[in-house]
Amino acid sequence: MQTETTLTIAPSRMEKVLRLSEASHLDTMDHATVLPWNEPIDKDIAPKNLDHLWITGTPFAEALTKANRLELAWLETARDISMFIWLEQTLPPLYMGYITRDHARIAPELQEYLMVFSKEEIVHTLTFKRFMAKAGLPLFQPPQGLYTLLTDTLPAMAPPVGVLFTLLLEWVAEMGAMHTTQGTDVEPMTRTLFRAHHHDEARHIAFGRWIAESYFETASAEEVEQVRAMARQIFPRLVDMYTYNPEIALHTSFDFPVQPDNPEAIEAVWRSEHNVRVNAERFSALYAWMDKLGLR
Repeated sequence: MQTETTLTIAPSRMEKVLRLSEASHLDTMDHATVLPWNEPIDKDIAPKNLDHLWITGTPFAEALTKANRLELAWLETARDISMFIWLEQTLPPLYMGYITRDHARIAPELQEYLMVFSKEEIVHTLTFKRFMAKAGLPLFQPPQGLYTLLTDTLPAMAPPVGVLFTLLLEWVAEMGAMHTTQGTDVEPMTRTLFRAHHHDEARHIAFGRWIAESYFETASAEEVEQVRAMARQIFPRLVDMYTYNPEIALHTSFDFPVQPDNPEAIEAVWRSEHNVRVNAERFSALYAWMDKLGLR
């Protein structure tokens, strides 16, 4: 899918983008001070809401011990952080590539925020990697298919389409993380990490929404329908991938009840009543926005 549409935004939103850049210049994540790196991470405390474990509400969870549940909570958090790492280290080359390729057709204000966005993603990646090393957590493999989307497909597409699909990826990961890590009983450094990350990500999500909305207001009907068809194909896979990642079975110290070579069991976890309910709660704002644009 090719289009001559470059990165644009409605004039009424340009002032908002300028305010995003200014807010970032004044107050953004500092890798050195965001966490008390000299203090220990307490892995005897869960890093997420234990009611949100991926296999909760399925027969597979019935035999889990308290120790198993705590281990799964840390491994699921490792997957969440891995997802951020793989996503956020691809965005600077993607967005800077758009500036290099299309600089003459992208407003200076938008170029500045793409640079701000890229700078913050590099800091986030460094911080997440440092947290993973400190906590002794494994890096999960990049999400199949979706990582290729970021590294191969989107760089060749129109910038607003790239912004839209990176928005969907970031929004799912961000809402999922914030929905489960901000309780008072969550391990303190983990809670602080995700809260500080959200401080920047809220701006990134706002920018992505405004760019996507402006694109849908100005692109041709044919282009819009192509993007909608692409979203309807990709987004359900993204939600499934976030809801449950079969790779977790390769990292547990105990025999995990759902093995990666058991597609029926994996499907049962994806479609469980528990996960359908949790997804409806944590992704409600995203679902509503996508429905407004006809993306689901």
